[in-house]
Amino acid sequence: MPTYTFDSSVIVAYRVRELPKDFVLSAVVIGELTAGAPDDSARKVYEAMRSEFHKDNALVTPTADDWLTASRILFWLSRGRKRKAGGKAPALLPGASQRMFLDALIAVSARRVGAIVVTQNWDDFKAIQYYCDVKLKRGAEFFKQ
Repeated sequence: MPTYTFDSSVIVAYRVRELPKDFVLSAVVIGELTAGAPDDSARKVYEAMRSEFHKDNALVTPTADDWLTASRILFWLSRGRKRKAGGKAPALLPGASQRMFLDALIAVSARRVGAIVVTQNWDDFKAIQYYCDVKLKRGAEFFKQ
C-alpha cells in the first residue's frame, strides 16, 4: 500500500481535519497551516495533528540535505524562467518564490520517505518534479478513490 502525504492546498480545499493513520504529515505543511490558521481553534487542531503524527513517527521533517536540494531546485527553476524569457527572469507575484520553496521542501522530503504528494497545486509541483523525482497525485483523483 502506498504512503501518501497531503500538500496544504488539499487540506484547505477539501477541509481535511483528520488524516488517515497510514499517512505521513509534512512538518512544512503544518507550518503553512498553522501560520495561516483563521483562528486559535484551527491553530490548535493543526498543532494537535502535528503532535499526534510526531508521536507516531509519521512526521516528515526536512533534513539539511532536503533544504539544500530545495534550494537547488529553486535555482534551476529561476534559471529556466530566465532562459525562457531571453535573459531576464520575469517578476514573480509577491510571495511566489517563498511558496515555491516550501513546495520544493515538501516534495524533496516526501521523496526521501517514499511518499506520494497529493496536491491541488499541480503546476508548481510538476515544475518541481522535473528536478526531483517525487510521485504526485491530484487531489480530485485521490478523493475519487
